[in-house]
Amino acid sequence: MQWGVYIHIPFCRQKCFYCDFPSYAGKESLMEAYTKALCQEIAIQGLSYRQKWGRPATIYIGGGTPTALPSEAMAQILKAAAEHIGRAETEFTVECNPGTVDKAYFKTLKDGGVNRLSFGVQSFNDNLLARIGRIHSAEEAVQAVKLAQAAGFANISVDLMYGLPGQTLQDVAESIAQAQTLAVQHISIYGLQLEEGTVFARQESQGRLVLPADDETEAMYDYINEKLPQLGFARYEVSNFARPGMESRHNLGYWQDVPYLGLGAAAHSYLEGRRYENTSDIAAYINRINTGASAGQLEEEPTPQHIMEEFAFLALRTAEGLSREKFAAKFNRELSEVYGRTMSDLEKKGLLTVDEKGCRLTAKGFKYGNWVFAEFLL
Repeated sequence: MQWGVYIHIPFCRQKCFYCDFPSYAGKESLMEAYTKALCQEIAIQGLSYRQKWGRPATIYIGGGTPTALPSEAMAQILKAAAEHIGRAETEFTVECNPGTVDKAYFKTLKDGGVNRLSFGVQSFNDNLLARIGRIHSAEEAVQAVKLAQAAGFANISVDLMYGLPGQTLQDVAESIAQAQTLAVQHISIYGLQLEEGTVFARQESQGRLVLPADDETEAMYDYINEKLPQLGFARYEVSNFARPGMESRHNLGYWQDVPYLGLGAAAHSYLEGRRYENTSDIAAYINRINTGASAGQLEEEPTPQHIMEEFAFLALRTAEGLSREKFAAKFNRELSEVYGRTMSDLEKKGLLTVDEKGCRLTAKGFKYGNWVFAEFLL
């Protein structure tokens, strides 16, 4: 059976100004105890699902900054995963931040079975990196990717952002050009979102955050979606572009209704149609594992309507779109019976392509994706 594993590392050297992910700076004193607890959860939960479903297709270690952990701690986690979960059948990704990795660290990852790296670069402009709270320089990002390639990693992704304070279209173009020069296989590129509780949200409420005008941000978006395909990166999801065959298989699983086990503080699981969430408090997580209690709890039981809506939203994020065959197999109902009028209306507006296979976003639909998704609320 196809399934995935997500392992969360909630530590960071410094919290980025835009980030609302469950990650914490200044918690280094908890790293050793956290690593021990995480390995214990891997041994119990990971082994349980491996015995049930076999080896996972994909494993993904994310954060936070996984490589903020000492390499010795990372080696312990990789060893526990190999022993109790098994090596991923197709793809084992670890998120890395430039400034936290070196040649020895890459060897640890390679020896531990990792075959894909995702670098949180965000920009190759030093002024922008400082403005958003990143700890690395553009040169460090370049060197980190080159070191990874020299260590034998041939499946590398970089994250970039647009719509940042002080950013111009030229900045975006130069960052894309640098990623192309580095010959990476995958680019994720996200528009800045102001999330509650972040430094940027506070600055915005105080009138101290100056963002590009809407038409400038739209021009960045248009450039990205025109330029990346020209460079050989096909758009396969709202924010993700890849060279042929180099799509993130783990992330595709999220959008294609594949079950996954989440391990670590704040990790989410999707198992047998139900969603679970581990406590996000690091100390509480460690204590629960050490006392034999479950680290997670069942999220609110979804209604059949919510499950159907979520299935549609996630599928529509991908270039493949919402499949009639898969919809009917999951819900025992025809797609047109449920969403026929919605699909027809959105097709007339140029937002969807509808055919015998199902429906998918057009280029215009990707641009106004959130509005399209809202139309699939039942």
